[in-house]
Amino acid sequence: MKLKLIVIFFIIFFSKNLYSGETSEWLKREIDIILEAYKNQNLSNETRFLLIEKTINNNFAGTGIAKFVAGEAWKKSDKNTKKIYIDNFKRHLALNIASMMQGYSDQTYELTKSKYDQKNQVTLIDMEIFSDTGSVVVTWRVKESKDRFFVIDLIVADISLVVTKRSEFNSMLKKVDNDLSKFNEVLFDQNQISYEKITE
Repeated sequence: MKLKLIVIFFIIFFSKNLYSGETSEWLKREIDIILEAYKNQNLSNETRFLLIEKTINNNFAGTGIAKFVAGEAWKKSDKNTKKIYIDNFKRHLALNIASMMQGYSDQTYELTKSKYDQKNQVTLIDMEIFSDTGSVVVTWRVKESKDRFFVIDLIVADISLVVTKRSEFNSMLKKVDNDLSKFNEVLFDQNQISYEKITE
Protein backbone atom coordinates (compact mmCIF):
# COMPACT_ATOMS: atom_id res chain seq x y z
CA MET A 1 0.00 0.00 0.00
CA LYS A 2 2.84 2.37 0.95
CA LEU A 3 4.63 1.60 -2.32
CA LYS A 4 1.47 2.41 -4.32
CA LEU A 5 1.16 5.79 -2.59
CA ILE A 6 4.82 6.59 -3.31
CA VAL A 7 4.38 5.64 -6.99
CA ILE A 8 1.22 7.80 -7.28
CA PHE A 9 3.05 10.71 -5.62
CA PHE A 10 5.96 10.50 -8.11
CA ILE A 11 3.62 10.23 -11.09
CA ILE A 12 1.74 13.38 -9.99
CA PHE A 13 4.99 15.20 -9.11
CA PHE A 14 6.71 14.48 -12.43
CA SER A 15 3.59 15.09 -14.55
CA LYS A 16 3.16 18.52 -12.93
CA ASN A 17 6.86 19.29 -13.51
CA LEU A 18 6.53 18.31 -17.16
CA TYR A 19 3.40 20.43 -17.42
CA SER A 20 5.22 23.43 -15.90
CA GLY A 21 8.10 22.91 -18.32
CA GLU A 22 5.74 22.86 -21.29
CA THR A 23 4.05 26.05 -20.06
CA SER A 24 7.43 27.79 -19.65
CA GLU A 25 8.48 26.82 -23.19
CA TRP A 26 5.23 28.22 -24.56
CA LEU A 27 5.62 31.45 -22.59
CA LYS A 28 9.24 31.93 -23.72
CA ARG A 29 8.20 31.62 -27.38
CA GLU A 30 5.50 34.27 -26.96
CA ILE A 31 7.73 36.67 -25.00
CA ASP A 32 10.44 36.33 -27.66
CA ILE A 33 7.96 37.29 -30.41
CA ILE A 34 7.31 40.58 -28.59
CA LEU A 35 10.97 41.29 -27.82
CA GLU A 36 12.07 40.43 -31.38
CA ALA A 37 9.47 42.86 -32.73
CA TYR A 38 11.13 45.65 -30.72
CA LYS A 39 14.57 44.67 -32.03
CA ASN A 40 13.44 44.60 -35.67
CA GLN A 41 14.41 48.03 -36.98
CA ASN A 42 12.71 47.35 -40.33
CA LEU A 43 9.26 47.63 -38.73
CA SER A 44 7.45 50.93 -38.42
CA ASN A 45 6.23 51.76 -34.90
CA GLU A 46 2.63 51.14 -35.95
CA THR A 47 3.38 47.76 -37.61
CA ARG A 48 5.44 46.76 -34.57
CA PHE A 49 2.64 47.60 -32.15
CA LEU A 50 -0.02 45.82 -34.24
CA LEU A 51 2.14 42.67 -34.28
CA ILE A 52 2.64 42.90 -30.51
CA GLU A 53 -1.06 43.61 -29.95
CA LYS A 54 -1.99 40.49 -31.93
CA THR A 55 0.41 38.37 -29.84
CA ILE A 56 -0.95 39.79 -26.57
CA ASN A 57 -4.60 39.38 -27.60
CA ASN A 58 -3.85 35.80 -28.63
CA ASN A 59 -2.24 34.86 -25.35
CA PHE A 60 -3.92 36.89 -22.61
CA ALA A 61 -7.34 35.97 -21.20
CA GLY A 62 -8.53 39.44 -22.23
CA THR A 63 -12.28 38.84 -22.01
CA GLY A 64 -12.07 37.26 -18.55
CA ILE A 65 -9.81 40.01 -17.22
CA ALA A 66 -12.08 42.68 -18.77
CA LYS A 67 -15.14 41.29 -16.96
CA PHE A 68 -13.30 41.12 -13.64
CA VAL A 69 -11.97 44.68 -13.73
CA ALA A 70 -15.36 46.15 -14.78
CA GLY A 71 -16.96 44.76 -11.60
CA GLU A 72 -20.61 45.73 -11.04
CA ALA A 73 -20.76 47.84 -14.21
CA TRP A 74 -20.42 44.66 -16.31
CA LYS A 75 -23.52 43.04 -14.81
CA LYS A 76 -25.89 45.88 -15.63
CA SER A 77 -24.73 46.49 -19.21
CA ASP A 78 -26.30 45.26 -22.44
CA LYS A 79 -24.64 42.86 -24.87
CA ASN A 80 -23.49 45.49 -27.38
CA THR A 81 -21.97 47.73 -24.68
CA LYS A 82 -20.10 44.71 -23.28
CA LYS A 83 -18.72 43.86 -26.73
CA ILE A 84 -17.46 47.42 -27.29
CA TYR A 85 -15.95 47.45 -23.80
CA ILE A 86 -14.08 44.15 -24.37
CA ASP A 87 -12.59 45.52 -27.61
CA ASN A 88 -11.57 48.74 -25.81
CA PHE A 89 -10.15 46.82 -22.88
CA LYS A 90 -8.10 44.45 -25.05
CA ARG A 91 -6.47 47.40 -26.80
CA HIS A 92 -5.90 49.09 -23.42
CA LEU A 93 -4.25 45.91 -22.10
CA ALA A 94 -2.10 45.55 -25.23
CA LEU A 95 -0.95 49.16 -24.95
CA ASN A 96 -0.03 48.63 -21.28
CA ILE A 97 1.87 45.37 -21.84
CA ALA A 98 3.59 46.71 -24.98
CA SER A 99 4.76 49.78 -23.08
CA MET A 100 6.07 47.66 -20.21
CA MET A 101 7.86 45.18 -22.51
CA GLN A 102 9.42 48.02 -24.48
CA GLY A 103 11.25 49.03 -21.32
CA TYR A 104 12.78 45.54 -21.13
CA SER A 105 13.42 45.04 -24.86
CA ASP A 106 17.16 45.81 -24.72
CA GLN A 107 17.78 43.65 -21.65
CA THR A 108 18.31 39.92 -21.22
CA TYR A 109 15.93 37.68 -19.30
CA GLU A 110 15.64 34.18 -17.96
CA LEU A 111 12.65 32.12 -16.86
CA THR A 112 14.04 31.11 -13.48
CA LYS A 113 11.29 29.24 -11.66
CA SER A 114 8.05 27.51 -12.56
CA LYS A 115 5.50 26.26 -10.03
CA TYR A 116 2.10 24.66 -10.49
CA ASP A 117 -0.59 25.86 -8.07
CA GLN A 118 -2.81 22.79 -7.73
CA LYS A 119 -5.54 24.61 -5.80
CA ASN A 120 -6.10 27.32 -8.43
CA GLN A 121 -4.87 25.18 -11.35
CA VAL A 122 -2.49 27.93 -12.40
CA THR A 123 1.20 27.82 -13.32
CA LEU A 124 3.33 30.63 -11.87
CA ILE A 125 6.45 31.40 -13.91
CA ASP A 126 9.14 33.77 -12.67
CA MET A 127 10.94 35.83 -15.31
CA GLU A 128 14.11 37.57 -14.12
CA ILE A 129 15.11 40.55 -16.25
CA PHE A 130 18.74 41.64 -16.01
CA SER A 131 20.16 45.13 -16.47
CA ASP A 132 23.42 46.93 -15.61
CA THR A 133 21.97 48.05 -12.30
CA GLY A 134 20.52 44.72 -11.16
CA SER A 135 17.45 42.65 -11.95
CA VAL A 136 13.68 42.63 -11.59
CA VAL A 137 11.37 39.62 -11.31
CA VAL A 138 8.06 39.46 -13.17
CA THR A 139 5.72 36.57 -12.36
CA TRP A 140 3.39 35.34 -15.09
CA ARG A 141 0.22 33.51 -14.05
CA VAL A 142 -0.76 31.04 -16.77
CA LYS A 143 -3.86 28.88 -17.01
CA GLU A 144 -4.74 26.13 -19.46
CA SER A 145 -8.18 26.32 -21.08
CA LYS A 146 -9.55 24.50 -24.13
CA ASP A 147 -6.20 22.75 -24.72
CA ARG A 148 -4.16 25.95 -24.85
CA PHE A 149 -2.48 28.37 -22.47
CA PHE A 150 -3.55 31.88 -21.48
CA VAL A 151 -1.84 34.50 -19.32
CA ILE A 152 -4.33 35.56 -16.65
CA ASP A 153 -2.16 38.00 -14.69
CA LEU A 154 1.26 39.62 -14.41
CA ILE A 155 2.85 40.36 -11.06
CA VAL A 156 5.63 42.97 -10.89
CA ALA A 157 7.24 43.77 -7.51
CA ASP A 158 4.43 41.82 -5.79
CA ILE A 159 1.80 44.03 -7.49
CA SER A 160 -0.84 42.30 -9.61
CA LEU A 161 -1.61 43.96 -12.93
CA VAL A 162 -5.22 42.69 -12.82
CA VAL A 163 -5.89 43.88 -9.25
CA THR A 164 -4.29 47.26 -10.07
CA LYS A 165 -6.46 47.59 -13.18
CA ARG A 166 -9.61 46.73 -11.20
CA SER A 167 -8.83 49.45 -8.67
CA GLU A 168 -7.99 51.96 -11.42
CA PHE A 169 -11.14 51.14 -13.42
CA ASN A 170 -13.38 51.24 -10.33
CA SER A 171 -12.25 54.82 -9.68
CA MET A 172 -12.88 55.79 -13.30
CA LEU A 173 -16.27 54.02 -13.40
CA LYS A 174 -17.44 55.87 -10.29
CA LYS A 175 -16.97 59.16 -12.17
CA VAL A 176 -19.51 57.98 -14.79
CA ASP A 177 -21.92 56.37 -12.26
CA ASN A 178 -20.85 52.86 -13.26
CA ASP A 179 -22.24 53.40 -16.74
CA LEU A 180 -20.16 51.13 -18.98
CA SER A 181 -21.41 52.88 -22.11
CA LYS A 182 -20.04 56.25 -20.92
CA PHE A 183 -16.89 54.54 -19.68
CA ASN A 184 -16.32 53.12 -23.18
CA GLU A 185 -16.01 56.68 -24.48
CA VAL A 186 -13.44 57.54 -21.79
CA LEU A 187 -11.44 54.36 -22.40
CA PHE A 188 -11.53 54.81 -26.19
CA ASP A 189 -10.13 58.36 -25.89
CA GLN A 190 -7.47 57.19 -23.44
CA ASN A 191 -6.48 54.39 -25.83
CA GLN A 192 -6.17 56.84 -28.72
CA ILE A 193 -3.73 59.04 -26.78
CA SER A 194 -1.63 55.99 -25.74
CA TYR A 195 -1.75 54.57 -29.28
CA GLU A 196 -0.47 57.82 -30.79
CA LYS A 197 2.40 57.94 -28.27
CA ILE A 198 3.52 54.35 -28.84
CA THR A 199 3.28 54.54 -32.65
CA GLU A 200 4.72 58.04 -33.24
